[in-house]
This record gives sequence, structure tokens and C-alpha cells, in this order.
Amino acid sequence: MTNASCSEASSRDQQAGVATAGARQPVRKVALIGYPGVQSLDLVGPWEVFAMANRFAGAKCYDTMLASQDQGDLVSNSGLRMSSMAAVSELPLGLDTILVGGGDQAGIEAVCKTGLPGWLADRQADTRRIGSVCSGAFVLAAAGLLAGRRATTHWEVCGDLQVQCSDAQVEPDAIFVADPPIYTSAGVTAGIDLCLSFVEADCGPEVALAVARNLVLFMRRPGGQTQFSAGLNVQLAASPRLKKLIADVIAEPAGDLTLPGLADRAGMSERTFSRVFQKEIGMTPATFVEAARVDRAKALLEASDWPLARIAERSGFGSLNALHRAFLCRVKATPGDYRRRFGRRASGADLMS
Repeated sequence: MTNASCSEASSRDQQAGVATAGARQPVRKVALIGYPGVQSLDLVGPWEVFAMANRFAGAKCYDTMLASQDQGDLVSNSGLRMSSMAAVSELPLGLDTILVGGGDQAGIEAVCKTGLPGWLADRQADTRRIGSVCSGAFVLAAAGLLAGRRATTHWEVCGDLQVQCSDAQVEPDAIFVADPPIYTSAGVTAGIDLCLSFVEADCGPEVALAVARNLVLFMRRPGGQTQFSAGLNVQLAASPRLKKLIADVIAEPAGDLTLPGLADRAGMSERTFSRVFQKEIGMTPATFVEAARVDRAKALLEASDWPLARIAERSGFGSLNALHRAFLCRVKATPGDYRRRFGRRASGADLMS
């Protein structure tokens, strides 16, 4: 049997194994909302997840529609033209899920000035879930749907969302945030993670796992978004003489990262190194080292079942108490709480928290 035939046979077996899951499921109407300047993947990614769920459930679980403020075509921020968009005013009542895509700044600003935020606010009463992908959270904020709620968006604009919606609790670490009936997700592909969670809740873990496998995705993605963004931001701000040192710290935060050691590696006196680092990076070397160690600890908590003492050691903290203190300060949670929320199934290893 060829590789292609094996793949097809595996797919058929997988589909047959979960086909009965959708037999008793209601058909849920899902509206994916775009606008000129929308990120096309914010709509296409969720569409693929729901379409694949229908396939593996063996029945139509989702009736998915593309819509925008006005009927007709729209052009995404990449230039992709999307045709035959329904007008939101023509969408049926009783929608199960509404998901607003993110987009470029001009597109977000323009759509927030249309009637879409008001339409979303009006639809909240009869819609089970209203959510956003990436910067689509700003449209939800304009509709007043994030007030007093937890939320997230693309790491690059989390601060802007917090300013716009000061009474929301913006969580820059989250891939997605569920604060029913409002759901928000982080940058771009995080909308796929959010929709996989919808499929798991609606159709069961077997269907969701089949979708994730077929689309070559993580069922639950390891790692939050800040483990990428914080290091990248710092490296972008650094001059060439500090870039390599910063990359080395991120790659191995458990090494000798004392001020004398770092200054020696940078070829500067301690005083000069501290001054230059603070000026270029916007924080002290000690603050950056602690942030890098917290990021490594978070990744280990999400992906491993190691005891907390081992995680403290491997991430560069001198003791379990130091790990706890850093997490309470930076994450506002204990390492054990973080693992229960973002990691694998809780085990006896994290009961020390």
C-alpha cells in the first residue's frame, strides 16, 4: 500500500471511529464576521475547523456562514478577495456562535465606527457564544462586551486593548480566554485553538482530536504567546552587541546569569553594562533574567509532569521558594495553579503548590 493509500485508509478509519458522535448533535449556526482589511486566516482557519468537525462527526454539526457589515465582496489585508459575504442584518436569529476576525489597524478602526458593534451588542441576548480572533477583540470592546471580563488579543496590542477597555482583565499570556458567553483568542492561528475547544465542548474530545490530527495541529497547544513575544521584543530593541547575549539568556536561562558574569560576556564593566542594558532594553539585567526564567518555567509547566522543584532548577531559580515568588509577582498565580490551568492533566507532581 502506498503512503497516500495508508493516509486515506487511516483517515477513513479515524472518521468511522467518531462518525457516531455527530448523529445526535443539533446543527449549530456559526457566523464568521469579516470586514475590509480583515486577516483572512482569522476566518478561513475557524471555517476549516468547523467543516472538518462536520466530516468527522458523520453529521452536520455546524452550519457556518461568512458575513460582513454590508453584503458583497471584501478584500482582506493580504489582498485576498472574499465573495458573496452575507450582510449581518440578514443573518438568522438564534445563532449559536458569532466570531469576529482580526485585521489591520485601519480596518479595525473603520469597522468599529459602523453599526457592527451595536449589532453584536443586540445579538448577545440570543447568542450562546460571541468571540473574537486576534484584534477582533477591539470590535467586541467597542460593543461593550468586554467590560468587567477577562480577555486576550494579539500580544502586540494587549496593552492597547487594556487602555481601550480599562475595566477588562487583559491576559497577554493566554492562547484564548473563555469568559462565557464571551470568548477571545490571541494572534491569528489562536482562533483555530479556540474553535477546537468549541468542537470539543460541542461534539466531544474524539471529534476534536480527529480534527486536530487531520489538520496537523496540537489538540492543546503547548506554550503561551509571551514565550515568543517577550524575547522577540527585547531582541528587536537591542543593539548588535547585546543581541547575542540576550539570545543566549533566552536559550539557557539556568546558566550563570549574575551581573558580573553577564557584564564579562558583553565585554563591559558592570556599571557600563547595567547602564547600556537599561537604556537599550528598558529594564535591568536582573529583571530580564527573571522574566526569561519565568518564561522557561511556564513552558516546562505546560509541557511536562516534572515536580516543581525540578522545574525550578531547570529554569534557573535557586529554590522552589524563588520560583513561587517570581510567579506570584509576574503571573499572579502559583506555579501549581498555572499548571492546572495551562498544562497537562493535573498529577501528584504539582500538589506541592
